[in-house]
Amino acid sequence: MGPNTKHPGMDVSSLRGAPVDQPLRRGDLSEDPFLQFELWFREACESSDLDPNAMALATVDERGQPFNRTVLLKYFDKSGFVFFTNYASKKAAQLDENPHAALLFLWPKPGRQVVIRGKAGKVSAAETLKYFATRPRGSQIGAWVSQQSSVVSTRSLLEAKFAEMKRKFANREVPVPSFWGGYRVVPQEFEFWQGRANRLHDRFQYTRRPDAGFDIERLQP
Repeated sequence: MGPNTKHPGMDVSSLRGAPVDQPLRRGDLSEDPFLQFELWFREACESSDLDPNAMALATVDERGQPFNRTVLLKYFDKSGFVFFTNYASKKAAQLDENPHAALLFLWPKPGRQVVIRGKAGKVSAAETLKYFATRPRGSQIGAWVSQQSSVVSTRSLLEAKFAEMKRKFANREVPVPSFWGGYRVVPQEFEFWQGRANRLHDRFQYTRRPDAGFDIERLQP
């Protein structure tokens, strides 16, 4: 190994986030975590954070190995939080084997995070079709192209497949692939995290009760 060889690595311990000290008190919270999430989500959209609907999705495989990736929230309501994917992907295989999942939203400008833990299940074909019809045509065709998570030798193969599918569906509607659709994560727990000075952050956890209501507790930072 020559004298100019560099080993990768950085000491980033001195990096600090932008100071945020906006208090979050029990009295500030809605009794309904879905309404509280909607309030924070709207404020995240107004704060110009990039892609406020981006969420980290955590799953585990059959060996208990954790996986994480970013997906986009497409809509939510009292029944849960919905995203769409290829049903042949790793995430889909893991959710089919073990439906327990966690979502993480990070909104840096207001210094907030939301963690949602629950179970995921596939949405109906009708629900998938309704959403698929709203996608840009290029995204519709792209859903047919990628065998998500499988190895591909070059990008040119993907581009050639896209061109092929574009010719195939020319002058007609693009159908929904049978291997593509949505998942809905039904929450059992929410955690709302607000950054504060001196790392004394405010954290509140909502835990679903058998009667479908939620208990709210403050957590230490």
